[in-house]
Order: sequence, then structure tokens, then C-alpha cells
Amino acid sequence: MRRPTISDLARASGVSVATVDRVLNARHRVREETARRVYDAAQSIGYHAVGLIKQRVFEDLPQYRLAFLLQKPMQPFYQSFVREIETAARALTTARIQTQIDFPSAATPAAIVEKIKALGARNQAVALVGPDYPAVTTAVEELKERGIPVFSLLSDLATGVRDAYVGVNNRKVGRTAAWTIARTAGRPGKVACFVGSHRFHGHELREIGFRSYFRENAPEFDVVDTLINLETAEITHEATLTLLQKHPDLVGLYVCGGGMEGAISAFREEGVGGKIVLVVNELTPDSKAGLADDIVAMAIGTPLPALCKELMVLMTGAIENGETAVPGQLFLPFDIHISENI
Repeated sequence: MRRPTISDLARASGVSVATVDRVLNARHRVREETARRVYDAAQSIGYHAVGLIKQRVFEDLPQYRLAFLLQKPMQPFYQSFVREIETAARALTTARIQTQIDFPSAATPAAIVEKIKALGARNQAVALVGPDYPAVTTAVEELKERGIPVFSLLSDLATGVRDAYVGVNNRKVGRTAAWTIARTAGRPGKVACFVGSHRFHGHELREIGFRSYFRENAPEFDVVDTLINLETAEITHEATLTLLQKHPDLVGLYVCGGGMEGAISAFREEGVGGKIVLVVNELTPDSKAGLADDIVAMAIGTPLPALCKELMVLMTGAIENGETAVPGQLFLPFDIHISENI
């Protein structure tokens, strides 16, 4: 296969060969937007001097080190999250971003605190998904005292200490799940929800929203005791089978966090798809297949590209301007996925 030429790069980026030459050799100043377009095209066609172009495009920009602590690295949702963080970091036009993305070795407060401290030692701002433990709040406070801004993602934590929460409005997510079940179940009956842990503030808010909707708008449904699934597919699978056996009049199930794969497989196993309304979070290969097979009624999704784009702006802004420039909460509109729009 022949190596792309400067003419190929000019064609791919929609500019003249002379403009590409100016970007490559820094002979004359090129508009940042144009230089960025040449760089993006060089990446896409595999141009051999992409490293040089990157240097030319970004040489005058400030450089920041941003850290991200996520959960469950084997889950498709978090794998997508990693990709979107890296994409947003590359796309930022106001700074050169170096990212460090990590995961705690366990879901314990000690393991999470250990990672927060390690990331804070090497980076200028930290964003994390995690449970709301007092030890985590203390670790966030320590970073703040050292001038390192901290952002909570998806599920809020260390409120009053962290710079901002970035994610969806979890109470509205829970109410939307309840609305879907109440409106689409064929008859009133029992409904249930799984949370990963009550330490996840976002899961608790979703549960509160879920219950409050039924209490206010559909009291003819009976919300059974909430079950904890630790966001694992295996526990969710067994718990779903037990739930179906214990409550033959179950008409709806909402999985507030991870582990939905277990509920989907249990519904398949028992042949109840389409008979009981199943609502899950995030569009992954499993939930997409569930929607296509009429097992999942709705998947409520986090808009990861928009979230990561906003997050880059907030984190770099907090480094440059201090916490006064950062809002306490940034709610993004969530995505609604059904069988007809996947």
C-alpha cells in the first residue's frame, strides 16, 4: 500500500498543498481551525509526519495533566467512557491534554483512596466515578487543599468539597424509568429495582425518583423492596430469577446501575421478554440486543461524548481560573433508546 503524500493530505483536509506546507514547516501562521483540520486528516489517512504536524499545531498551547478514576474496566460502558475521554482530550483546541485513566483494584474505600492520592500526585485535576464514602471525601479535601480541583462523574460524591458534579440528573432518570413501566405495563402489579450499592449517590437518587413517581402518579403499582446487585451480572441473574419466582405478578423491573446483562439473560431464560417491562441504563451490546429482541423496553443512556467534551472545558478552566469559574452541578440531557431508534 502506498504511503499518503502531501497532495493526499491536502485533499483529505480540504485545503491547498501550500497550506499543508505552511502547517508542516511553520513558514507562515495558519489559522488554528485550519491547522487542526490538517492534523485530523493526517491522523485519519495515516500520514507519516502526523507527529510533526501535532507539534506545529499544539506548540503554543498550554499543557495539562488530567486524571480520571473510573469503575469496572471490563464493562463495555466504561470501555466506551475511556475512548470518549481520549477523543475529547485530542479534540480540545485550547490546550494540550495528557490523560491518565485508572481503575481501583477493589470497590473498597481504601482502594479508591489509594488511587485518588496516586492520581493527585501526578496530575493537575482529577475526575472520578465512585461511591460516597467519608474516606473518599477526606481524600478529595486533601487534594483541594493542594489546589487540585476534583470532579465527580455520573454519581455525586464529596458534595460541598468537590468542584462540580458532571452527569445526568439521576432523580429524573429514575422517574423516567418508572413512567415507562407505568405507561407500558399491561396491568398494575409489582415492580422492582436493583441498585449497585446505596453508597452510589446516583443509584440512590434513581431509586428515590423511581419510587416517588409511583407514589405520586401510579399508586396502583406495588414497589417491592430494593435489591442490591453490586453491579455484577451473576448476582443480577440469580436475583432476577428469584424475583420472578417470588412475585408471579411482577410487571416491571428497573436496573439502576450495572449488571443489567444478568437481568437480560434471566428474562431470556424464563421467556418473559415483552411480558414484563425491563428498563436498564446505557446502550451496550447486551442492552442493544435486548432492545432488538423485545426483552428490554428502554435503555436510558449517558451522553458520553457531550459529557467528556464539557468535562475537558471544566477541568482546564478550573486549573486556569480556580474553582470560582466552575458550576456546582452540570446536568446533561440523557439519551432514550428503544427498539425503534437503535
